[in-house]
Amino acid sequence: MVLKVSEANGSFDRYHGDFEGSEGLLRASCPSFGETFVGGMALRSKRSALCAEPPTSSCGPSLSVASVIPTSPSKSSVLSASSGCSMPIPIVLPKKHNSFPGRGSVHTWIDGMRAQSPPPIRSLPGDTPELFDLEAAIYKSWLEDHPSALSSFDRVIKQSHNKQIVVFLDYDGTLSPIVEDPERAFMSAEMRATVKEVASCFPTAVISGRSRPKVYDFVRLSELYYAGSHGMDIQGPSNISDGFRVKGTKSRDKKGNDATNFQPASEFLPLINKVTTALIENTKMVKGAKVENNKFCVSVHFRRVKEELWEGLAERVGNVMKEFPTLSLTHGRKVLEVRPSIEWDKGKAVEFLLKSLGFQDTNDLIPLYLGDDKTDEDAFKVVNSTKYGCSILVSSVAKPTEAKFSLRDPSEVMGFLCKLVHWEKCRQDPNSIYMDRNFSQIP
Repeated sequence: MVLKVSEANGSFDRYHGDFEGSEGLLRASCPSFGETFVGGMALRSKRSALCAEPPTSSCGPSLSVASVIPTSPSKSSVLSASSGCSMPIPIVLPKKHNSFPGRGSVHTWIDGMRAQSPPPIRSLPGDTPELFDLEAAIYKSWLEDHPSALSSFDRVIKQSHNKQIVVFLDYDGTLSPIVEDPERAFMSAEMRATVKEVASCFPTAVISGRSRPKVYDFVRLSELYYAGSHGMDIQGPSNISDGFRVKGTKSRDKKGNDATNFQPASEFLPLINKVTTALIENTKMVKGAKVENNKFCVSVHFRRVKEELWEGLAERVGNVMKEFPTLSLTHGRKVLEVRPSIEWDKGKAVEFLLKSLGFQDTNDLIPLYLGDDKTDEDAFKVVNSTKYGCSILVSSVAKPTEAKFSLRDPSEVMGFLCKLVHWEKCRQDPNSIYMDRNFSQIP
């Protein structure tokens, strides 16, 4: 298989060549395309041409240029067991923080954001039938290693006999679509009803980069556990039937019910407020930039900023960060995120929630995690480290991931969750015919 892509006037021209077999070489020359890693090729940013070296990524194994090589997620240690009915507060170690990196890292952040939200590649009008949509072909190849969780549903639940399923969900891009204005990332009423049904069948948690109160305002379901600020702000009821046990700060939820909070980065709160003020002041001249205080982390959104202004905005953020050496900077889908430099992430939040719910023996457990962003990769690794864990990336484009399965978008997420609930209802009562309006069109 040989595929060539030529560039003209900064945009893709035509696709030349034909397919000669699935084991051939997929080649491309597209220096102005935002960086992304795909099954069989690496597309680099305008600052670097296509090269044969494997691309660098913190999100799992890279894909070579020569061929599509099946990969398996790297293994991390299995969750340690803990006995006793009360969950001790884990020791959170500070990260080693380096001096602020230079201009090259600004380019790395920008390339990383492009990689998380790569633009579509389309053939031009008039192409012959033999010339195809490159993006679709790459995605199809990628699906061989990350099959649809809908079409592979039987594989997802095949080991479920006498095991407890626990569901973890990201919010943006998973339960709600990615939108230009992060304040309007609303989930649909149908999705809310579906998640409510899931929570009636399984322990269910939402783990988001948003502040916990904000993600609760979007979801508005008291049946769930919530972990905001990438897991640095966890809340669960103090006295519930499934035995949520955690030592933390006693509080009240929005309905006035008793709740327990665990906040491993609480001492960073004054610093987070201070850096938020500095970022707002230093980015206010960049049209479209938005700074969002998520309590224990801060998001600088690039989604409404023209791409030619990204580098300047990233440099402004970098200059602010020089004054805050105990904070770290990461990137996601058109966002830079400031976080406390501690060893805590969504994966640690998954471990903490499982232990707090009393699920020490992971051999009797099927944790499911659905997420769409780079920050979800830490959770994928933890879920994969359990014997029967299932990690699902929500993405309509090919990208490197630790996830075993995939779904294209929130609509497929809802279809998968509906199917999961329907399966559980039938498992509870094999003689029943469970058919709700949400399940009438299960794939």
